[in-house]
Amino acid sequence: MPHDTDPRLLRSFAAVAEELHFTRAAARLFVAQQALSRDIRRLERELGTELFVRTTRAVALTADGARLLPYARGVLAAHDELRAAWVGKGAERPLLVDISAPVGTGARVLAKAREQAPGVEFVARFISGLTGAAAEILAGRLDVGFGRVAGLDPAVLAGLDHQPVRFERMAVLLDAGHRLAGLAEVPLDALAGETLYAAAGNPATAEWTDLAERLFAGRGIRAAEPFPEIAGEEEFVRVVRKQGWSVLASTEFMDVPGMVVRPLTGPVPLAPVSLVWRRGLAHPGVHVLRRVAREAAAAHGWLEKPPGSWLPAPDMSLMAPDAPQVDGLRRTSRDT
Repeated sequence: MPHDTDPRLLRSFAAVAEELHFTRAAARLFVAQQALSRDIRRLERELGTELFVRTTRAVALTADGARLLPYARGVLAAHDELRAAWVGKGAERPLLVDISAPVGTGARVLAKAREQAPGVEFVARFISGLTGAAAEILAGRLDVGFGRVAGLDPAVLAGLDHQPVRFERMAVLLDAGHRLAGLAEVPLDALAGETLYAAAGNPATAEWTDLAERLFAGRGIRAAEPFPEIAGEEEFVRVVRKQGWSVLASTEFMDVPGMVVRPLTGPVPLAPVSLVWRRGLAHPGVHVLRRVAREAAAAHGWLEKPPGSWLPAPDMSLMAPDAPQVDGLRRTSRDT
């Protein structure tokens, strides 16, 4: 056996060996069946042998698979013992959570997590986008973030785990005197010829700018020219008001004096939000956040897409309930 076999592969193997059913094993591990199948194929390639006999009706261990199983269980038991000892010592370490802004999905999940688990110290961070937060997570300077995973580089996403949380409805922030400000909802067609700020020029929010470009394409909506990163709410308000921008936003957005937030429609564009954490991170706060996010999504219908909604194809794939944790994403020329 290779000396550097990933324990995750052995855990996938053991689950299938014990369930003798890929769907049940995937549910047990909280992963997509496709991801589980990839793990088994990878382990078989590493070992140079088949571990299962698969038919359309049954799954059975091969002789080599049966021989491997007790060793895999021994390795996993030792791995779990080590992890439990480490988590036990590090359980009081604060969990660093980026929520981007004091309002929105991340802020709501964090507030509920603090309420349900007062013994866990959640420390908030306010990086403006998931692209920037993901880099900090991989570097070990941050633990958890929220945002659009489909906009991340596949190499970055490979080091992260993620859980779909919500489809936020997209909106536009307009000057109160704007010709469209009096509408309850703003049709996308009505924005033809308009220029909207979508954080172009801020490398930390590249996933949001990419989503905006996909939405604007073919609709005659222009993105504002790249502008340096705007740090802090006060500076954001100052710059937006001085530049006279309309802003692509979501319906949960901070108050900007003299401006109004109006939901977009025709179609209803959605901004997907996932909970993201470093792969392999074992901290009680992560489990609390995941549970709270699932409960909120179920209670508020956060993962229900309204009729006539718009969402890019890569996002649709990664936000599906059975979406694989890691996917070789490639930008597509057309969105759904």
